[in-house]
Amino acid sequence: MDIKAQALFSEMQTMAAQAQIGLPEAPSIQVNPASKNFSDMLADAVNNVNSMQIDSRNQQMAFEMGDKSLSLADVMVAKEKSGIAFEATVQVRNKVMEAYKQIMNMPV
Repeated sequence: MDIKAQALFSEMQTMAAQAQIGLPEAPSIQVNPASKNFSDMLADAVNNVNSMQIDSRNQQMAFEMGDKSLSLADVMVAKEKSGIAFEATVQVRNKVMEAYKQIMNMPV
């Protein structure tokens, strides 16, 4: 996942400059009404990763208890999926934190 930090940074600087000089003809930002808030999307992603980890743990415990409907391959695939989802979430968090640090270091 590649977050274009420079483009975001320059757009934010432009918006800040327009707000400082108070341009009445500043272009309005059109928001897609079908889009979700970033916080809602982030919460959904975290909840999805959490449910994958819980499902993986439940499958592992069921397999260890002798459930004949689960194979070792199914358990391992669920475990790897949850691990990959967790690692992706950590990487997204790191990118968001980098962007936040850049924004906080911007001169106002």
